[in-house]
Amino acid sequence: MKALNLYSRQDVRYEETIQPDIENDDDVLIKVQVAGICGSDISRFGKLGSYNPGLTWGHEFSGEVVKTGPAVKEVKNGDRVTACNCFPCFQCKYCQQGRYSQCIDLNVLGGHKNGAFAEYIVVPSRNVLLLPATMDFATASFIEPSSVVVHALRQVDMKVGCRVAVVGCGTIGLLAVQWAQVCGAGEVFAFDTDRKKLDIAKETGARDVFSVEDEGYLSRFHELTESSGVDIVIESSGHPAGIASAMLLAAKGGAVVLLGIPYGDVAFPRLNFEKIIRNEIKVLGSWNSISAPFPGPEWDTSIKYLSAGVIDVQPLITKRVALKDVPAIFPGLYQRETFFVKVLIEIGDSA
Repeated sequence: MKALNLYSRQDVRYEETIQPDIENDDDVLIKVQVAGICGSDISRFGKLGSYNPGLTWGHEFSGEVVKTGPAVKEVKNGDRVTACNCFPCFQCKYCQQGRYSQCIDLNVLGGHKNGAFAEYIVVPSRNVLLLPATMDFATASFIEPSSVVVHALRQVDMKVGCRVAVVGCGTIGLLAVQWAQVCGAGEVFAFDTDRKKLDIAKETGARDVFSVEDEGYLSRFHELTESSGVDIVIESSGHPAGIASAMLLAAKGGAVVLLGIPYGDVAFPRLNFEKIIRNEIKVLGSWNSISAPFPGPEWDTSIKYLSAGVIDVQPLITKRVALKDVPAIFPGLYQRETFFVKVLIEIGDSA
């Protein structure tokens, strides 16, 4: 089969790869239809390289079951599915407590196990989730990033009518704008450097948007919030400046949820750091998308709301490409040469 394999920094190859097959009784072989390029894929391409050189890449996907092991009862050939990209050990003390995202030996698709930028993929049946008949494969490829957002919002006590700020309007941030509203936020404010992304945030329900490159954007924000700030800040940019500025947006006693990975040291100005202490701000981390019962309600909830169109992913889809064309576009994605939010890879014949 054809696959995209990552060898090192900025070395991804479209090449013939051995097609996976059923090895364990609970395995499911899936023909991949659509895969999404995640921001973490772009960072791994440009900054980190592969944990395992030559491993097939990618973890956001949807497809169709073509073969199952003898112990599989949940799905059958022809079923339209997605799959959770995380593989906890189920043995460590955190897994025994149902805290799977904190597993001490957590493996992920495309990082430790062959991923979804390929024509076929094999995963255990407990990772596989059925799609509603009305859900198209492109929308279903957003279930994983949506589950990341839902997992983050489950870390905080979001009350009806609360104010929320989203820092960083990539895929995760723009999904957070919508999910915050679903969870009862009365007002959502969005922050980014890219005005086109801010336009999408506005289109999908943000009350006001702020370009952080504009002089006086913080003054305008505090004027709109009567100098009170917001109850919850979702930081999804992973940029050191975004992480530091998030502390200036939170209300006294508010919460900041950190979702973005910085890939470098983060230094706080003294004023920003003091806000945490003096305003008794709760700073929380959120990692991955899984909880008990595995893979967690994050996944079922995402399927329900995306399939119903309550969470609308269409404004986030910037481009669709064939698998063979991905190596040529990745340098441009990493260098941000053109605007994009989500690039989808159309792999199967039903994409």
